[in-house]
Amino acid sequence: MKAVILLFPGTNRETDMAYALQLAGFDTEILFCSQTTIPSHTQLVVLPGGFSYGDYLRCGAIAARTPIIPALKKFAENGGKVLGVCNGFQILCEIGLLPGALLHNQSGRFLCTTIDLDITHNNSVFTNKYQYPDTIHIPIAHGEGNYYADTNTLNNLKENNQILFRYKNNPNGSLMDIAGIVSESGNVFGLMPHPERAKFDWMGSTDGQYF
Repeated sequence: MKAVILLFPGTNRETDMAYALQLAGFDTEILFCSQTTIPSHTQLVVLPGGFSYGDYLRCGAIAARTPIIPALKKFAENGGKVLGVCNGFQILCEIGLLPGALLHNQSGRFLCTTIDLDITHNNSVFTNKYQYPDTIHIPIAHGEGNYYADTNTLNNLKENNQILFRYKNNPNGSLMDIAGIVSESGNVFGLMPHPERAKFDWMGSTDGQYF
């Protein structure tokens, strides 16, 4: 299995993500955003966490205009699996592969802690190793994790079972306690928590392993 990790200026979780993917059996490649093609035989493209381009303008706005994005969109449109974690989730919303937007945390503060997540649905390729209704313990680290969408979008996400993770005790003000959503086609997933930081007991949780 081959996974490609997209690297933007300001990304800071690419090595953690690469290690987690390697533990899961992936052959991983880190690809800089100035490239214009996704390597052949890629099965998964990952946009990891960090602060792409310093989150200037708004989170993900500059990354969304880099040369690799047209190839990423084509990869997703052709059914390729795409995962965005934290800043990656923000970028996926910015480029329209996922609906909604990530706003500043309601508290106005950067949050770095470990939280409880409810598994809302495990009928996705991204969550099918979890049991429903499990609660898992996963770290977060973000300043703009407050998920927002209009009422019609929120209703569609709920009706189509696209909300895969919800915060048990909402830390950032996200509407409907949303922590992670999947596209209607089921092949693009974005979440704010960091499963790659919950692999071993010494990290405080192993709940990211099943992810």
